[in-house]
Amino acid sequence: MSRLRNIIRVADDFISLLFPRVCQGCGTILVRNEEVICLGCLADMAYTNYHLEPANALEKELWGRCYVERAAAMCFYRRGSRIQKIIHRLKYHGVRNIGEYMGHMYGRKLAGSEFVGDIDLVIPVPLHHSKIRKRGFNQSELIAGGLAGELNLPLEAGLLKRVARSATQTRRSRVERWENVEGIFSVSRPELLEGRHILLVDDVITTGSTVESCVNCLKTIDGVRVTVLALASAVMSYFTLPGFFVI
Repeated sequence: MSRLRNIIRVADDFISLLFPRVCQGCGTILVRNEEVICLGCLADMAYTNYHLEPANALEKELWGRCYVERAAAMCFYRRGSRIQKIIHRLKYHGVRNIGEYMGHMYGRKLAGSEFVGDIDLVIPVPLHHSKIRKRGFNQSELIAGGLAGELNLPLEAGLLKRVARSATQTRRSRVERWENVEGIFSVSRPELLEGRHILLVDDVITTGSTVESCVNCLKTIDGVRVTVLALASAVMSYFTLPGFFVI
């Protein structure tokens, strides 16, 4: 058995020499036992630990706009940050394995915590079908798939739908972003969600307008509770982090 493992290791090293695997965060060549993202990039991310902090800054951002049980994001988000580059590679360069990898990674952090204690199912924030045709995938669904697999929860990607296409949110004000996504989501077969606790998953939360619209749509169903989760959030705690501005 040890001889077989050595053969596999040598073969893996040879393949890596011919077709080097690179980190999706910094572009350096991955070494053995590194996958998708190098250890240096993983260590360089600014983790929020919001799942351990009730009434965290992200939850407070959503208070009065939509009713959520809890809200958390894995990392703080800003332009030029490591997580921003990784998510950009996922969304605009089509590196799909980033989504599932990051979902599994976050799922391992959340597993066994009170944050996900009574979640019933996972639902990704949907994209309009025209955008899926263009991009080929929904990045939030890939992330949600990794989370669902790690947390041993069912993934329901077809119940929450985006029924109208919204314009890009880039360079829009907070009010314009909210108006841009108001009323563009619907739920098919709402009876399947009655009384359920839903984990709603997005890639990035900036102003929270998209999540707000999704939550308000889901909350029209009897007995539904919603917890929100994202890989990254621009909403930060009220203290200064190295290299970050305070919001």
